Amino acid sequence: QVQLVESGGGLVQAGGSLRLSCVASGRTFSQYGMGWFRQAPGKEREFVLSITWNSGRTTYADSAKGRFTISRDNAKNTVYLQMNSLKPEDTAVYYCARRMVLYESTHGADYDSWGQGTQVTVSS
Repeated sequence: QVQLVESGGGLVQAGGSLRLSCVASGRTFSQYGMGWFRQAPGKEREFVLSITWNSGRTTYADSAKGRFTISRDNAKNTVYLQMNSLKPEDTAVYYCARRMVLYESTHGADYDSWGQGTQVTVSS
């Protein structure tokens, strides 16, 4: 079972930036699609961004377009979420997830492994 460990969350003012990292254990990271999801208090988990095994395709939620970027470094077993122009409504626990196929998905049910999450809080 792969382990995913997120880091980089914290408290930031509106308009600020954060970069989240997710490091995966194991040797086959480059064969998997990866995604970022988030869950705000009292709300359901929602899709944020995803990326294919070779970074050939990325998919963005409308809320992330123009502000967030997903990338990956297969040599480091790491996927990143760069968040710019943060808003208070971006406040949530952010989770990375792995899908055991080459391609990504916007549906959480398609992912088989999840990290423990990292808190992002954006103050107004």
